[in-house]
Amino acid sequence: MISLSTTASIGANFPRILQIKAVSSNSTSTLCFSSQIHHYSTLNSPFVPEVDNAVASLHSEFRDIDKLVAHNTSRVMKAFQNARVSSHFFAGSTGYGHDEAGGREGLDQVFAEIFGAESAIVRSQFFSGTHAITCALFAILRPGDELLAVAGAPYDTLEEVIGKRDCNGLGSLKDFGVKYRELPLADDGGLDWDGLTTAVSPQTRCALIQRSCGYSWRRSLSVSEIGKAIEVIKKQNPNCLVMVDNCYGEFVDIIEPTMVGADLAAGSLIKNPGGTIAPCGGYVVGRKKWVKAAAARLSAPGLGVDCGSTPGFIMRTFFQGLFLSPQMVGEAVKGSLLIAEVMSSKGFEVQPRPRVPRNDTVQAVQLGNRERLIAFCEAVQRNSPVSSYTRPVAGATPGYASERYCNLQGPASQYPKLFAVKFNALLSSQQLNYMFLFTRMLHHYLKILWLFR
Repeated sequence: MISLSTTASIGANFPRILQIKAVSSNSTSTLCFSSQIHHYSTLNSPFVPEVDNAVASLHSEFRDIDKLVAHNTSRVMKAFQNARVSSHFFAGSTGYGHDEAGGREGLDQVFAEIFGAESAIVRSQFFSGTHAITCALFAILRPGDELLAVAGAPYDTLEEVIGKRDCNGLGSLKDFGVKYRELPLADDGGLDWDGLTTAVSPQTRCALIQRSCGYSWRRSLSVSEIGKAIEVIKKQNPNCLVMVDNCYGEFVDIIEPTMVGADLAAGSLIKNPGGTIAPCGGYVVGRKKWVKAAAARLSAPGLGVDCGSTPGFIMRTFFQGLFLSPQMVGEAVKGSLLIAEVMSSKGFEVQPRPRVPRNDTVQAVQLGNRERLIAFCEAVQRNSPVSSYTRPVAGATPGYASERYCNLQGPASQYPKLFAVKFNALLSSQQLNYMFLFTRMLHHYLKILWLFR
């Protein structure tokens, strides 16, 4: 029998009440835990010493994250109350969605308030963050306009959308006459502030800022940096719209890009704002005019935000996931801090570095070569709660064209160093979600990694 004291925060009490591993079937031992007292009988501590020590050393950082979680949970709670969210919102709809019982409008209102935006569209029909961002870009840009990426190369899946990589005539922005320029990052991995001061031209209709590092080996941008960049952009061309790829960044800070001047921001519900509960979906938030235009690209001109059905079980998960998301993001950030701390101590290159403030939920670790990368993925699968008996086989992933990050599509010789694994705690569409969500699970694969060193 195992008795656990009640706790409001898993992460805050992790060193005290979550050090548990399975008891053998012939054990008759009884373990009783409180938040202060442990009674161990036949069980040894399940942690390798490095992980145990790292958890203890991160106590101050974990407390700061708990404060962030409390602040963002308060914002979410207030938005739910102001939108008068009721149980009938969870009913969903079918067909055209004309008989929606308030859930669609209510969810849009909640998102808009949380993000400090005029308007929002949150829909199950956005099947990825790339899809939501694409709808926003096509809503803004017209033939002859210029798109300027001010944070270096965008995420891989946007390359064919923009036309950087050939999409075989399937309708990229380039196919429709939209020009594209890219401002490389500075040597330190941040924005090139000197270059940005003169980068915007009269033809620049939209400046795209990617908040997260994605698969690039660089640090992610803070909201304050994004706000400063928006000021620099608007000073050169007040009519230039700023679009922020917000994937992996929601609730990692107390503010969002739309609170510091972004005209639009977009992301995915199968990442942070879905709280690991939402099974699909995405969102666009920002100025009402441009959110409406993005909705027209998702649906059709004239339909916009007033159509589209959402099954009831999905609508409920959208509300539930959003409510849980500050807590889930907090646990993810704690996990990334622990991964960086332990892996760095064992000689692995990590990004972000240990104890550096987080701007998204991504933590990358350089494993060094193809074999280690594959072995790591196999080890994670073996220690996952779902399909642990299967062996993953490397293969191509739609939208990607690099072998660096498990997609194994291009020649490995092009990437002698950057065989890295990207941890993201909130990819709820994959079994890896269960491994990376709670800090209490980290010791499983951290122990395995010593074999690959």
